[in-house]
Amino acid sequence: MRIRSFQAADTDPLYEVCLQTFDGGADATRLFPAYPRLPGDVALGACLKFYPALAFVLEGDRGRPIGYAVGVLDTGRFYRQCEAEWWPPLRKVYPDMAAVPADELTTEQRVMQSVHRPVQAPPEIWKVYPSHLHINILPPGQGCGYGRALIETVLSALSAAGSPGVFLGLQPNNRTAAGFYEHLGFLGLPVIPGANRRMALKLPHQRRPQ
Repeated sequence: MRIRSFQAADTDPLYEVCLQTFDGGADATRLFPAYPRLPGDVALGACLKFYPALAFVLEGDRGRPIGYAVGVLDTGRFYRQCEAEWWPPLRKVYPDMAAVPADELTTEQRVMQSVHRPVQAPPEIWKVYPSHLHINILPPGQGCGYGRALIETVLSALSAAGSPGVFLGLQPNNRTAAGFYEHLGFLGLPVIPGANRRMALKLPHQRRPQ
């Protein structure tokens, strides 16, 4: 296995990785019978589009991607870009389920709602920690140190780009991730009612090359 930079041809395989880890790190294929690309469109695609240089791939022994970590340098700008360029075409693909009572929504329908009403971190977080990241790895790449290596690769790239801090979100049903990030130095942020738990890390300043 090896870690390398993202290439455009990786997009579909990484969407598969996203789908197969979207249920708190477990395979969510059964939860998205109608729209299997939905998890990738919501959680990954815009990062690859707007910040491809901050996307890194864990390549398996047959050359196929089995994991990734993606970074976003400027979260506020990213949200504006998504609203202008990313979400509008997807809103024509995924129906708005606002008329369906919340307790009747399937997992797939709930995620579809985030296309029409995106979940965003509040400004008080990204004004202090302007960058954010996502990571997912399939089981063959887990427990071998590649998760840490992927995260450190993204953190180094963000720091080199001048970011003073980075945050990430945790799905409520992912019970092991918090300890992993704590070992990397991430600290928990105040819990916002109705939102996923978030953790953050201050980044060391690196002088940009002249």
